[in-house]
Amino acid sequence: MANYICTTCGTQYAEGDSPPPSCAVCANERQYLGWDGQRWTTLAEMSAEGYRNEVRPLEPGLIGIGIKPPFAVGQRALLVRAQAGNVLWDPISFMDERALDQIYTFGGIEAISASHPHFYSSMVEWSHTFDNAPIFIPRADRMWVMRPDPAIQFYDGSLVLFPGVTLIQCGGHFPGSSVLHWAEGAGGRGVLLTGDTIMAAQGGRYVSFMRSFPNLMPLPASAVERIVESVRPYRFDRIHGGWWGKTVADGAKETLECSAERYMRAVRGYGRQGRGTDTVPHVWAAQPWKS
Repeated sequence: MANYICTTCGTQYAEGDSPPPSCAVCANERQYLGWDGQRWTTLAEMSAEGYRNEVRPLEPGLIGIGIKPPFAVGQRALLVRAQAGNVLWDPISFMDERALDQIYTFGGIEAISASHPHFYSSMVEWSHTFDNAPIFIPRADRMWVMRPDPAIQFYDGSLVLFPGVTLIQCGGHFPGSSVLHWAEGAGGRGVLLTGDTIMAAQGGRYVSFMRSFPNLMPLPASAVERIVESVRPYRFDRIHGGWWGKTVADGAKETLECSAERYMRAVRGYGRQGRGTDTVPHVWAAQPWKS
């Protein structure tokens, strides 16, 4: 019996004598099946193949945990070291002993959550490793939990994990797509951890939104409006997305508002294409701190 892991999306499944015939997460229109077809692995096989973790400090109180070589969709996890307790956000599929030892020195893990089902990965394995730490998942995405476990708790809307650490269900990419607000982050200016619920674009000057990034399916403007409205009450100056380097370092709230406006103009259609109607993106006018 083993807990098989899909090599395309990184989702770990409930224990079985053999892997499922296909990965339900990858069969959904938001995801895809790899060029080599459906393939599976296990934590033991990944260890034998030489996978290892990379642990990096990203800012005071925030640690990144990745996999080398990159695995599945290549995301990295984030460990929020809040005053009231540590939260693992967007858990990854693989963990090695060295990384686990480091996390124990940081104080362990008191809670686990994820931005959306593509990043559920080996969340139950992480929970079991850290004294069955509770896993908080939006009820709207319950159907995408491929390894059920008593540690999983479902919530709706928003949930305060600890003072200053709040889960916010935004919708968009999935009905339950969420972000984590960390009030102490960025030197007290506030941080959003977004996965790809709010995708930090290349260069950190914009963010964007999609129903499916690999399959190039946009969201309607109404869904983007809901995402922005969900996080508008919170104070934040920085966004950390789901991958190394996917960060809006400062001015993130203004970047989000202006990027959303830009996105909605594009999907609704504006100007007459080919007639010289494009203008300098509004986002620049609202970001004097960018050079």
